[in-house]
Amino acid sequence: MAKLLDKQRYKCALAAMQTVQAITRAIPILHSGPGCAQKLSDGIGSSGYFSPNIFPCTSINEKDVVFGGVKKLDSTIENALKVIDADLYVVLTGCIPEIVGDDVGETVSHYEDAEKPVIFASTAGFKGNNYRGHEQVINAITEQLLEPSEEKEEGLVNIWADVPYQDLFWLGNYRELAKLVEELGLKPNVIFGYGNGIENIKKIPKAQFNLLVSPWVSLTNVKKLEQKLGTPYLYIPTLPVGAFETSRFLRTVGEFAGVDSEKVERIISEHEKYYYYLIERYADLFLETRVMAKQFSVIGDAQYTLGITKFLVNDLGLIPAQQFITDDTPKQYREAIKAEFENLNYGLKAEAVFETDSYKIHEAVKAHDYHGYPLILGGYYDKEVTNELDGHFLNITWPVQDKVVLDESYVGYQGGIKLIEDIYSVAVQRWN
Repeated sequence: MAKLLDKQRYKCALAAMQTVQAITRAIPILHSGPGCAQKLSDGIGSSGYFSPNIFPCTSINEKDVVFGGVKKLDSTIENALKVIDADLYVVLTGCIPEIVGDDVGETVSHYEDAEKPVIFASTAGFKGNNYRGHEQVINAITEQLLEPSEEKEEGLVNIWADVPYQDLFWLGNYRELAKLVEELGLKPNVIFGYGNGIENIKKIPKAQFNLLVSPWVSLTNVKKLEQKLGTPYLYIPTLPVGAFETSRFLRTVGEFAGVDSEKVERIISEHEKYYYYLIERYADLFLETRVMAKQFSVIGDAQYTLGITKFLVNDLGLIPAQQFITDDTPKQYREAIKAEFENLNYGLKAEAVFETDSYKIHEAVKAHDYHGYPLILGGYYDKEVTNELDGHFLNITWPVQDKVVLDESYVGYQGGIKLIEDIYSVAVQRWN
């Protein structure tokens, strides 16, 4: 039975055009109805190398539904190759061509000898949300561009994490993960972000291993890469925010990569000394503040809800109320993610609630006794309910409407410090 869904926190799979856009000099070609790109890009601030407002698009209509749209797709690809200077062209399908059965793969195969690579990904909205669409794009790259390589580059590590643009902090997060990996003496390879394009894609088969930092998104991708290319993967479900998880991250990656343990401990020691020096400077504020309750809720996708919950408990000693995961996590991953929420310091456990309906989330938040002014970290949709509870709100997940983020990050030691600054900057305003 159909049901109403209030303020969901994701888009349809065609929004994977933003995954393509995050690859330097890659261009999406949309085989969809008119207006999809504009609607899906609203509020994201993702103009970049090529604006979503002018992405090549077949803009299929009623006639194409009856007679098929492959001729229009063929001419759109042909003209895009002529007039757009790009290194990679990715055809993405909307709902209509998949419903009528357009053979997109056959059409794209006409361009296998083109000067620049042309690939396609199935991203019809009825097949899932943009988290799934993101996985489809990476799978398309794996299946259609990459071949096994006998040449392996020692220390080269492919890094997979955030869904670009859906996570407003994606650029800074990838940068910080790469820095941490580089400190271990390894060579990070990221295909998203500044200067990361087709040359980085070509290096994927040469990697020593794939590093996935995500509770579930892209787990199918690294498994496919292992199956096709023979590249092993290291799966770390928790985004490392703050000292506790970042130190664990460095030890885990170092051990997997065969880095000398004494070197790893020296790196951790230097970071932790400065991290806790900063914490000690404001220890009285953290311990004695009475304007913010010790209980909190995070409302966001699995990556942020899990990573920030662990940080607030393990590093700051706060108490978790219910934590809400809004990305429509596939059911096969949910039990393992719930177990991670029970793996906290001090014997604490957090209840993870998988819910896509903002109305139900807000009713649960209002029904809980936070024993004071609650701390709510979530999307802009959650600001109103936090104000009703006279609580403290920090907008950290999509939709983000009260800040502009260029390369800010909450990852790593410095990311944890940044998050502390943001939280307590909100709290101290109550004193004024």
